[in-house]
Amino acid sequence: MAEKFERHRQPWRQDEIQKLHTLAKKGMPLRAIAKALTRSEESVKDRAKADGLSIAKLH
Repeated sequence: MAEKFERHRQPWRQDEIQKLHTLAKKGMPLRAIAKALTRSEESVKDRAKADGLSIAKLH
């Protein structure tokens, strides 16, 4: 079963967005970025898409 996140539907803070951009540019996989930001993979994927970022497709 998927992990539960306490921060469900919380708005993204500026520092989280910067960290997302940094990790995505380093080529980190989605799962690792989601864990680092304590957000769901779906949330990270949606935010990255909104910001025009590409995230590595590694598992």
